[in-house]
Amino acid sequence: MYPENYRYTKEHEWVLADGDAGTIGITDHAQQELGDIVYVDLPKVGTHVESGKTFGSVESVKAVSDIYSPVSGEIVEINESLADAPEKLNTDPHGDAWLVKIKLTRPEEIQNLMSASDYQSYIGAEK
Repeated sequence: MYPENYRYTKEHEWVLADGDAGTIGITDHAQQELGDIVYVDLPKVGTHVESGKTFGSVESVKAVSDIYSPVSGEIVEINESLADAPEKLNTDPHGDAWLVKIKLTRPEEIQNLMSASDYQSYIGAEK
């Protein structure tokens, strides 16, 4: 259910790193907790983000939730398709519904994040 090659945060974001490039999204657990997602607020390309700091938000019929960056870097691309179809986050949070692509400034931060099995244990304990 949770891709093994992704790394996860306690705030329910994921990052897929490839060298100094990373793709960031929210986890399936996050979208389940939020319910029907109706709006996504993402930063502009060129924005610098810091690990653990907010860079956007996801709005559902239940609540507005901040999105925290799992790693530090510069936004190089945003998923424009979410502007017209934010509900994609409910159907494919680990695939086509990624949020942003980032150029990592501190790739070593990946080591501080949870593996898929650690994350599944974490959300199991959270319930």
